[in-house]
Amino acid sequence: MTHWRTRVSSLAAPLACAAVLATCLKSAPPTSAGTMLALGTWGGDNAAVIATDSVTHVHVGCTFGDFPPNVVFDANGRFAVSGSYMIHAYPVAFGPTMPAQLSGQVTGATLTYAVAVNDTVAKQVVSLGPATVIFGKTPNMGPCPVCLVPNRFRISFPKLARGPNVDPSRQAHR
Repeated sequence: MTHWRTRVSSLAAPLACAAVLATCLKSAPPTSAGTMLALGTWGGDNAAVIATDSVTHVHVGCTFGDFPPNVVFDANGRFAVSGSYMIHAYPVAFGPTMPAQLSGQVTGATLTYAVAVNDTVAKQVVSLGPATVIFGKTPNMGPCPVCLVPNRFRISFPKLARGPNVDPSRQAHR
């Protein structure tokens, strides 16, 4: 006859290991320093980053821009990449896209970033942010829609797929 204490103690070690493993997996960051930005949706208040294997699409308020995919971090989780940005995007997009620099830092599942846009029309640098977004969180953009990519980039980036947590009804630029 097996004693109940023996059964409980024989189950204790595997259960403890499973609990520790589940905690580690739940809190594991989507990226590590020295690697690339996790693909998917990063959302916050009036801010969004949609990272795909074809583009890193960024929103700050009612503006948006596109940067190269596969953003790589340094040993401290920091990065800086060049791309293009549309300052006047909502309610009607007008004006040219402009050269821009996206920079930021990832800590765990949190990304804090800013965009510096070289406004070639007004001949000034426009700073947007800082903005903070969380991996897997649905963006809360207020009156401004979240999009995957603007129409003009459809031909350049044909392999785009819907990111997780993106509300299709709010993808006005598709």
